[in-house]
Amino acid sequence: MHPSVDDAPDLSGLIELSRLDTLDLKPVILRVQTDLFLSAPFRDRKTVEAFEALAGGLIPIVDEETAEIVAHKLAGFAETPPGLLAALAARGGKIRDVVVAQAPRLTPSIIEAALADGADLGAALAGRADLNRATANALAARDVPEVDMALAHNTRITFSAEALTRLVGRGRRSAELGRALLARTDLAPADLSPLFLLADEDHRDAIAEAVAGTANLRPCPAPPREAGAVLMGFSGRGDVAGFIGALAEMLGLRRDFLATTPDPHVRYDLLTLALRAAGLHEEEAVYVFLTLNEAVARSVDRVFTLVKLFRKVERPAARDLLGAILGTALPDRAGDPRAHQPYNAPDAARPRVSPSAVERAPARPALPGRARQTS
Repeated sequence: MHPSVDDAPDLSGLIELSRLDTLDLKPVILRVQTDLFLSAPFRDRKTVEAFEALAGGLIPIVDEETAEIVAHKLAGFAETPPGLLAALAARGGKIRDVVVAQAPRLTPSIIEAALADGADLGAALAGRADLNRATANALAARDVPEVDMALAHNTRITFSAEALTRLVGRGRRSAELGRALLARTDLAPADLSPLFLLADEDHRDAIAEAVAGTANLRPCPAPPREAGAVLMGFSGRGDVAGFIGALAEMLGLRRDFLATTPDPHVRYDLLTLALRAAGLHEEEAVYVFLTLNEAVARSVDRVFTLVKLFRKVERPAARDLLGAILGTALPDRAGDPRAHQPYNAPDAARPRVSPSAVERAPARPALPGRARQTS
């Protein structure tokens, strides 16, 4: 009895042909049949079974490149037999990660095959579109660079505040992770303030505006006294260590605060925010730019860029940005907290003075009266 024209062709004989040592048709056969399977107008049970029989025999023995190409094509396709996805996952490496990240449903057989070599599936799981918040939080809490990058690039999920805080905090130390987070369009500029130094000009403007909106609602502490004169003195003498130490003390920061940014090129941007936070005037900041570092002073474009940053960010926003970048809030008053204790503070020790020691203030002289004019 002749087969019907609608019956799927029997391709099982191609497996035997693919095993010939003199003719390696395995990669070609697998890729061609995969394309035919995906482009078929309909796939009945016989078609699916025939493709599974053929591909299931070839997937374990084809080269890595072919297996990875096939994995990218089949992993996200809803009608791919789970057995084929398990066979691909069993190959390990990038092939396994593609299956774990894109499979419509992770069946027990797929997970078992993916874990056969004891690999960590965190990065692959972090790239899934159906990743829920609880799993994303757990993955972000692991502090694994590969997992962090996969989460940052997964634009199909929404971060919780907890996961975003962790990722942005680590993005301050990893330029690659920070820029991946900045490239997302679903994150609020205020949440990205710790990544200000890694952002381009447009992102910086948006972040600074968002931070200023909050900073301007709070009272800003007075700037350190004579900050400009002191810092210009150190800068004019070329005493970089003294300059950094004095600036750090004025702001209540560690002396090595400039080293916290991963990119040395943007440390002068961080220094500019610190000068703004310390309350320097523009001409004082320009003097620092022209005297503290000879390489910066020789670049007119660099000095103009720093001055532009200085002008754009107001002092309250500069304080908040500096704190966000460094991961620490700037104190309202730097230095020894015992330097100033107002008597009206709840825990302030009030001096005891005997009544006899108090000198009565002289009576205030009466104001001269104004003669009333009568008509």
